[in-house]
Amino acid sequence: MNDFRFFSPTRFVFGRGACDRTGEELAALGYKRALIVYGQGSVVRTGTLDRVKASLDAAGVAYEELSGVRPNPEITSVREGVKLARDFSADVVLPVGGGSAMDAAKAIALGATYDGDVWDFWRKRAVPADRLPVACVVTIPASGSEASNSSVISNDEEHLKCGLGTDLNRPVLAVNDPELTFTLPPYQTAAGVTDMIAHIMERFFSGQPGVAVTDNIALGMIRAVMDAAPRVMENPEDYDARANIMWVGTLAHNGLAGLGLGNPGGRDGDWTCHGMEHELSAFDTSITHGAGLAVIFPAWMRYVWREHPERFLEFGRQVFGIEPVDPAVDDLSGIDEEITPERAVADAVEETIDELQEFFVSLGMPRTLSEFGMTAEDVEKLLPGLKINRGEKFGSFMQLTLDDARQIYLSAL
Repeated sequence: MNDFRFFSPTRFVFGRGACDRTGEELAALGYKRALIVYGQGSVVRTGTLDRVKASLDAAGVAYEELSGVRPNPEITSVREGVKLARDFSADVVLPVGGGSAMDAAKAIALGATYDGDVWDFWRKRAVPADRLPVACVVTIPASGSEASNSSVISNDEEHLKCGLGTDLNRPVLAVNDPELTFTLPPYQTAAGVTDMIAHIMERFFSGQPGVAVTDNIALGMIRAVMDAAPRVMENPEDYDARANIMWVGTLAHNGLAGLGLGNPGGRDGDWTCHGMEHELSAFDTSITHGAGLAVIFPAWMRYVWREHPERFLEFGRQVFGIEPVDPAVDDLSGIDEEITPERAVADAVEETIDELQEFFVSLGMPRTLSEFGMTAEDVEKLLPGLKINRGEKFGSFMQLTLDDARQIYLSAL
């Protein structure tokens, strides 16, 4: 087990009706002026925003609003939010929504206390030293941003989508009300499930030796969400299934799933697939992050698994009950060709990857990049941004080059 530091300062308020206690919770923490940040209308249509504002009114917390944050939040709305936060003298930023609203809110919180352009932080031209507190009302379980140290922001002018990790990004409060997710469209639910599984896998496949405690926590969470996802597809108001999905989404990205698996001097995972997907949704902002990951992750897995096959075998065993055949004990009477140990491992790993991809597809996720309308020519347009964000060489499970990335993208078409 590698050394680690674990910092999770977020206070969680989880359960039925938690949304209606938002103002009470903020007031108890001493906040008086909230900048509410939300997206393009779903929290308005469902009545969630009105419930949050009513709770703020009841608790005596004043508020201003920034609406219209898009999926894959863009720096222009962040800059607008920074100005609003300053003009209003906000003492807390309150996103109501999913990962996009939360990531934008984190960026606003950092920019409100910074004299320069907030984009400096994402382009690594400056390091944040302060921020306004962020408190979240989660309506879409997916990103885990309500407890993570990360925020991802796009810049359309520069054709970039960049991430920033700092403990200053960790929210002080997360309000998790599973009932708010009853009205999520199936595609959004599926993309969220894919995203949280990918957060866990990025850490599991860090390239470091296994850690029994962490592996069991991580893969147990994947089993739990894979059990719950089909249930909510059949019955969107299955509270227990929704609650399990929401809680896994939080725990998948607060660092717990990677403890002891971190790379010395680096991150707590590989994060190549997230980096490669960010280029997809920077290229086409209509591509949902989780849907992109559903395509990229299996393609990456097929490309790299031989580097550390033992991790794939452990993943297959715990998640799908798949183990290599053993000629000494298994009945292979129906198989004509010889099954060598190497062949047995390869078959087990390939079956594991197939099962994972079939699960994503069963939820309505895409199998190929061509389903997004992408072509081989488009792949070349992804590489300059990947080079800026990840460099000429990247990856900890297996070090990759831009040419490797090209081959993975092409294999996913």
